[in-house]
Amino acid sequence: MLRGIKICGVSDLETLEYIVNHQFPPKFVGFICNYKKSRRYVEYEKLKELVNIKKRETSFVAVLVDPDNEILEEIKELNFDFYQLYDVSPEKTKIIKEKYNVKVITALTINSQKDVDIYKDYDEVSDLILFDGKGYEKSIGFNHKLLNSVPDSVNKMIAGNIKIEDIPKLKGKNYYIDLSGSLENEEGKKDLNKINKLLNFAIKNEN
Repeated sequence: MLRGIKICGVSDLETLEYIVNHQFPPKFVGFICNYKKSRRYVEYEKLKELVNIKKRETSFVAVLVDPDNEILEEIKELNFDFYQLYDVSPEKTKIIKEKYNVKVITALTINSQKDVDIYKDYDEVSDLILFDGKGYEKSIGFNHKLLNSVPDSVNKMIAGNIKIEDIPKLKGKNYYIDLSGSLENEEGKKDLNKINKLLNFAIKNEN
């Protein structure tokens, strides 16, 4: 079954409060912590304000691209449940997980079967494997059929240009789905109407 929703790239308090207090809140909310190329990037002081709210049933995720020690030390006291790590080796992933006592989502960017198979190097050290497109700050999809080789025993999530209308096609899949760009308006801000539609739609398609 579809396991739940992650809404990524939240950067303002109004949107965050709406999400965590929704009748059907998502499993995860992600915050872009160190990737300044993204329009969804959140400066530290704003980040501290955002993640300090009562999060209820939702886990907060720090999205980090090749994080250095400075950013890891900066956010270590913040209210995060997971670190989502891009471009981090299995060895460094293990060090980060143990040092900061945090759950880890390993994010792999996918263009081919070879990219998918890298999950095997991270499975034991990661709590979740995220299979994403190659776009980073841009929403770029990939062929989800490439994931057919990944056993159900792997705790997985998919991202990459997923739209609300795609959810029925994902019904019955044993993974979480991660949306960001498809929940934004023309100005690139999160649209509460789209978020409401997603969360109501997703709960009907989880089984």
